[in-house]
Amino acid sequence: MYRIPVVSLRLVREKSSSYAEKQITDSRATYNLFRSLVEDRDREHLWLICLDTKNRVNCLAEIAIGSLNAAIVHPREVFKTALLANAATVIVLHNHPSGDCAPSHEDRTITKRLVEAGKLLGVPMLDHIIIGNGRFYSFADEGGL
Repeated sequence: MYRIPVVSLRLVREKSSSYAEKQITDSRATYNLFRSLVEDRDREHLWLICLDTKNRVNCLAEIAIGSLNAAIVHPREVFKTALLANAATVIVLHNHPSGDCAPSHEDRTITKRLVEAGKLLGVPMLDHIIIGNGRFYSFADEGGL
């Protein structure tokens, strides 16, 4: 079985994953593939999905665990992982424990910062997806990237 790196906040290690070599084609495919990571959590969890040049998953990393309505995210932590994983592009995914997947002002602000950082580093951000109560919001689909 193909092995992809799973990156924790402190360690880089390889581990088998059911996400290996899955190709991301759109926001719905991303949601369907990864919603189980965050959908029923009681706090915000932010994940980074690193993709290769063919939009296949080559790394999955939990970047932050926050509180009921916030998670502190810094572009440095997101792109450190992306660069270590040799990502061609990235997708950020997080949940809203309230179930309302509408983006907050903070979600919009961090998305803008991550897009800018990705452009600067040559690792474009394809999407930021928010999951809540069986639904999702895609910044890419809504023109927010």
